[in-house]
Amino acid sequence: MTGGARVAVVGGGLAGVAAALRCAEAGLAVTLLESRARLGGVAGSFTRGELAVDTGQHVFLRCCTAYRDFVARIGAADLIMIQERLDIPVLAPGAAPARLRRTALSRLPAPLHLGGALLRYRHLPVADRFRLVRAALALGAVDRADPATDARSFGDWLAAHGQGRRAVDALWDLVGIATLNARAGDASLALAATVFQLGLLTDAAAGDIGWATAPLGAIHDDAARRALAATGVEVRRSAKARALVQDGTRPGGRWRVPLATNDGEEELVTDRIVCAVPPGPAERLLPAGALPLPGGWADRLGSTPIVNVHVVYDRRVLADDFAAGVDTPVQWVFDRTGQSGAAAVYGPGAQYLAVSLSAADDLVGLPAAALRERFLPALEALLPAARDAVVLDSFVTREPHATFRGAPGQAALRPGPRTALPGLYVAGAWTDTGWPATMEGAVRSGEAAAEALLADRAAVPAEAAA
Repeated sequence: MTGGARVAVVGGGLAGVAAALRCAEAGLAVTLLESRARLGGVAGSFTRGELAVDTGQHVFLRCCTAYRDFVARIGAADLIMIQERLDIPVLAPGAAPARLRRTALSRLPAPLHLGGALLRYRHLPVADRFRLVRAALALGAVDRADPATDARSFGDWLAAHGQGRRAVDALWDLVGIATLNARAGDASLALAATVFQLGLLTDAAAGDIGWATAPLGAIHDDAARRALAATGVEVRRSAKARALVQDGTRPGGRWRVPLATNDGEEELVTDRIVCAVPPGPAERLLPAGALPLPGGWADRLGSTPIVNVHVVYDRRVLADDFAAGVDTPVQWVFDRTGQSGAAAVYGPGAQYLAVSLSAADDLVGLPAAALRERFLPALEALLPAARDAVVLDSFVTREPHATFRGAPGQAALRPGPRTALPGLYVAGAWTDTGWPATMEGAVRSGEAAAEALLADRAAVPAEAAA
């Protein structure tokens, strides 16, 4: 270990795991504290009987380099896959399917690599398709680092660039709601520009979609714990931090972390802390004045829910791995049969689908029965094979505070990794990563906090750090 330095990472989501790994790889003694019984945060899994269920459907893009490197570092690269090229089936009730995909033989640079797909996109009138291409080119030139960009809504920008309601519904929100967890009118232009520029408008292969071929818990919990153990990180699950207390009175320790565990109350003493929890818990844990934010900043940053409606049919009704929907309440639907072990539970012919519903403020409070009444007929309208299929099972999962609310002006409430208190750092997808609330942003935040911690430690003379 380097000078006996001790680091406590509070929070075992992707940000916390990434920070813990980086600090341990640098030779520091790291303890990772997680209040739940599992790691992974909102990108985890649980079991329902013998069925493996992800807490939400999470995908990533080829441009998500930090997340892909993270998965490789924890030894789980064989548990994810990425499309050879972007290909999104888009379904609408009573209409022939369309596909948004880049042509394999095309050598056109981005964003022209999608020009053919957009011009052939049957869910938009021809005139709208040409306006769509012009708007895409203009979006590629938006300065997402300009504070004025963050202060403007994506919907306002789209309207100013000739994008009507149909174009927003059939294209911009089709991508934007799933990645921003917000509709165009409610989303920051800066965050939207990040998604579209990095994912679709900069590099031809950047937007290829990837997903887990195993339950998320196999990656973000099982594989993560093995990697953490291999680097010497002590992982303490079911250990909830009560406060972060600066304390210069204890020899060799600068911070105290009172804990509630299954065995009762105790206290951890450490030299450095990375606080990698969601905004609400972070505001409660952080000492006053740690961040240059007004009181109540977590409430102002806000949160947005995600709801998933899970349906198991007695036969295959969706031919693709996933599909997006237009003119339907179904936003995206994913085939979860292989990852979940559904065949062993329901029989070899069954198919398990998960309908992922982002920006779900109007749905999160509805009873499961009401959601089934809305979405089972919607699936039948999209998937003709579902009309004759038998529903073997259905249930609902909810993440009421899945992400921070990526509204205009929220960048001012997203701090960097350093705080005003020496030895205390923050991480989480809600911090200033330049990304919306994604797995990529979470990993980037954890690594940024660890890098700041290591840089600050390196700047302290060895005798002072001891």
